[in-house]
Amino acid sequence: MTQTPHRLALQVADHLGIITLAHPPLNFLSVELLREIADAVEACDADPQVRAIVLRAQGKTFCAGADLVGGAAGESGPDGLAAIRRLYDQALRLFGRRKPMIAAVGGAAVGAGLGLALAADFRIASPAARFCANFVALGFHPGFAISHTLPRVVGEQRAAWMMLSAERVKGEQALQWGLVDRLVPAEELDTAALAMAGTVAANGPLALVDVRATLARGLAQEVAATLDHELARQAALRDTADYAEGVQAVFERRPARFTGA
Repeated sequence: MTQTPHRLALQVADHLGIITLAHPPLNFLSVELLREIADAVEACDADPQVRAIVLRAQGKTFCAGADLVGGAAGESGPDGLAAIRRLYDQALRLFGRRKPMIAAVGGAAVGAGLGLALAADFRIASPAARFCANFVALGFHPGFAISHTLPRVVGEQRAAWMMLSAERVKGEQALQWGLVDRLVPAEELDTAALAMAGTVAANGPLALVDVRATLARGLAQEVAATLDHELARQAALRDTADYAEGVQAVFERRPARFTGA
């Protein structure tokens, strides 16, 4: 097992590359942590023993989003936008992978955490899972290519609702919407995720790579264009009073008082 300074572990067993976020309690994403996730995914891609990848997290939260204090979202001005660009550069690496990936979501997947879950080919979750595109609640524009990947998974109308309402979608509803592919009890999530990935890994490794390339044809290019657009809109909103108020409201655990300025 490989352990990184940011508490990300990579284990290879039974033709599976198992990537575990072990940065509780909220598994916030920073540029460095997302780079380590992308590094682990590319290591799985390069390992002939790995046929499928499982992305999972320790603790009650899958990923609560980008780090609003010490990470890309916490920096101001041009430096902050450059940090978000670096975050998205690492996100793009996930979409360029060759091998199938399953995300096991046992708790909240919020903001960039939702984007991380959507980067997988499949999602398995427990009833405790919560999926939320919370960007407008911060006075911000969606990022992490969510404005492309979410409609691709749940359809335009449901994606629009999630992005414009910032409502949390619970596990049962996520299953009905196709946001997750399977729903299992929390205590069975890891075992079921490994079994699901094992079903994929039991097949011909060359065919798996070939079929995934067909299914994901053009996706990386579309995601790259979406990330460019999202970053431009985030740049336009980042210095507004509404964004400052939205972030402050999160820290103070209160409803935001937006003014449209």
